[in-house]
Amino acid sequence: MNLNRDRVRNLFGRLLIHLVLLAGVIWSIFPFVWMVFTSLKSYVEAAASQSLLPTQWLFSNYLTAWNQVAVFPRYFANTIFIATSTVLGVLVTGTLAAYAFARMQFPGRDVLFMLLLSTMMVPFEVTLVPNFILMRYFGWINHYQALIIPWTASAFSVFLLRQFFRSIPLDLYDAAVLDGANHLQFLWSIVVPLSRPALITSALLTFLGSWNALMWPLLVTNTPQMRPIQVGIASFITDAGTQVQLLLAAVTISVVPVILLYLVLQRWFIEGIATVGIHGGS
Repeated sequence: MNLNRDRVRNLFGRLLIHLVLLAGVIWSIFPFVWMVFTSLKSYVEAAASQSLLPTQWLFSNYLTAWNQVAVFPRYFANTIFIATSTVLGVLVTGTLAAYAFARMQFPGRDVLFMLLLSTMMVPFEVTLVPNFILMRYFGWINHYQALIIPWTASAFSVFLLRQFFRSIPLDLYDAAVLDGANHLQFLWSIVVPLSRPALITSALLTFLGSWNALMWPLLVTNTPQMRPIQVGIASFITDAGTQVQLLLAAVTISVVPVILLYLVLQRWFIEGIATVGIHGGS
């Protein structure tokens, strides 16, 4: 009798947990579902209708949104180039710095690492004016350099990769040294291949941040030809009014590549987050 009661209690507990998780999933994905459905409505229905589903499915809204802004394809090309370049820069600087903090001994290493981590506490808005003045001094305003170079180093990526690198056994380095390898050879031949999940996690987070950047590109660019997709989407909001369905169609177009990228890399992303969490204190 007690056994059956415990079994029912466990079953009820699992059911309750799954219901809470299901509610969380619905709560999380509802804004995306609403966005997609609204992007398929007419202007009148999108502005006034209270129903979720459109009465008439206007897939032509996506083509209209794509063609409404003459340089919309250029926005996409700029975003892909900026995000890819930023990811490459972060991976190079983050890998080298993380390896130095994880494996190399030098005076003040721990103090420098703590100072690096402390920069994560500084709000992004605080750095806007100094960075803008620096970009203007270099003459990089309205150039790709201003959109890429300030973000090719990330304290979070250094921290993430350092924690992963510290989990790699020291015996591998000793064996590599016996074979005549130096630090760079050991890093490239052994550490980087073993750290693929952490590298992909860092790359994905950096790509997402660069893809969604709005304030900084709006500040350092002054022509449509140099602006990324998020600034391009903001151009749908005008003084004459906002075509809600076209705005959300453009937002949906901008979200799709990020979702596809995550679906392709999700296994390594989850593995990287989980592994860093396990070995964080090693």
